[in-house]
Amino acid sequence: MKRKITFFVYPEFELLDLSGPCSAFNLVNEFYGGHYEFSVVSATGGAVLDRAGLSLASEKFAEVGDNETIVAVGGPTAHAYDLGASTKAFLCESSGQGNRVVSVCTGAFLLAAAGLLDGRRATTHWRYAGLLQSRYPKVLVDIDRIYIKEGNICTAAGLTAGIDLALMLIEDDFGSSVAKNVAKDMVVYHRRLGGQSQFSAILDITPTSGRVRDVLCYAREHLREPLSVERLAEVACISPRQFSRTFFNATGMTPAKAIERLRLDVARPRIEETLEPLEQIARDVGLGSAEKLCRSCLHVFGRTSQELRRAARKPRDG
Repeated sequence: MKRKITFFVYPEFELLDLSGPCSAFNLVNEFYGGHYEFSVVSATGGAVLDRAGLSLASEKFAEVGDNETIVAVGGPTAHAYDLGASTKAFLCESSGQGNRVVSVCTGAFLLAAAGLLDGRRATTHWRYAGLLQSRYPKVLVDIDRIYIKEGNICTAAGLTAGIDLALMLIEDDFGSSVAKNVAKDMVVYHRRLGGQSQFSAILDITPTSGRVRDVLCYAREHLREPLSVERLAEVACISPRQFSRTFFNATGMTPAKAIERLRLDVARPRIEETLEPLEQIARDVGLGSAEKLCRSCLHVFGRTSQELRRAARKPRDG
């Protein structure tokens, strides 16, 4: 059975958001007997320049068929792109007939503008998560995910997360064995779990100076202690309400979620690389108990602390 993959592009789109998933799908065709067909469409058709100025030929989008996957690729201007009535109708129509509609990176803004993410959990690149949430409050933005699948609508985080999403879709279409082999051919993990965080250290995503970074540095030095919004706001020398808003705009996270991530960033190496009791690790990072550490790991990483420890000691496939 043929499966059509249609990539929707616009001026200054990100080429990797298209080429990464397309390469994964195409390897299924070349080596594993898949039957994916590809097309690139835009609102006007013709040549479309990506963010680096490279030209890509496109067709004007037309009627959507059955068993089709529409991929809204990301780009630095996606949040400002005016879909227009016809493009909105195209995306909305695409979500029916058993089709899949997916986005990579800031392509989530296109789906949100079409109303396809209302009431759904969705993710995007961490840098744009706060903007997505504020502009489309009906969307349940979850920055702490590589990708999210909600029914026939899927969203992926930035850039290479599009490959993770493609591998998930390949697994749905052809099974885990094919998806695993494609991952090996692409020299990528099979596959990063959708629940894996977009980043490994939250300090790396905040400004190099300013209140938010100062607060996170303070928090890291006081992980064993209670770190309420009120206490963090005192460190920032602003009101709790203003602090929460400033923090979210800078990180795309609530302070509570960010502190949990920071604690887990410190805990995870000790879980995976040492034999320290989990209870001791939990107390040292401020999570209090091994049970809470387990729940937090499951929520953020998709695996319990015990599973993380076992996986770290399991020999990897060559």
